[in-house]
Amino acid sequence: MPSPAPAVSAGTSRDLKIVFTGPMGAGKTTAIRAISDGEVLSTDVPITGGAELSMPGKTMTTVGLDYGECRLGDQWVLKLFGTPGQERFRFMWDILGAGAFGLIVLADNSQPDPVGEVARYLKAFAPHVPARRTVVGVGRLDTHPSPGIVDYCEQLGALGYNPPVLEVDVRRDADVRLLLSVLVSMAEIEHE
Repeated sequence: MPSPAPAVSAGTSRDLKIVFTGPMGAGKTTAIRAISDGEVLSTDVPITGGAELSMPGKTMTTVGLDYGECRLGDQWVLKLFGTPGQERFRFMWDILGAGAFGLIVLADNSQPDPVGEVARYLKAFAPHVPARRTVVGVGRLDTHPSPGIVDYCEQLGALGYNPPVLEVDVRRDADVRLLLSVLVSMAEIEHE
């Protein structure tokens, strides 16, 4: 059962565990590196097993986790965990999802079925993170404009998911901060 959102009082900071997930190549490691205040722990290894053929130019993949930390305002210290995207490392999703406050699902719009991929991750993490604490970030919309944000909202809504869906470039600190800000604001709304 997901844990309730922590209460926040003025003048204190709270730690929140945030999980970044999505398919291989969606930008989880890049997003955590873009936003982290210090060094990032990464378990990247060279891609093997034919996966490199489906992701030209990508040479490394996460096999365990990525970890970084960042402050968001004066109240929040965010503990950022990135999952491996490959199905063979799915067991890590349950490990990393346990006790998570929120979930950011990253989508690569250049892939054949990015909305279906997002739905798969939302379903996989549903036992750990309530839907009201989930945000979707869609990358590569500039080069692959379809499906659009409205398509994501409609198709995910038809499946019973209604997370905020935002266009992002995970290489940009400001875009990743926007995803995190939306997620944290959902916690603040829960306690108003």
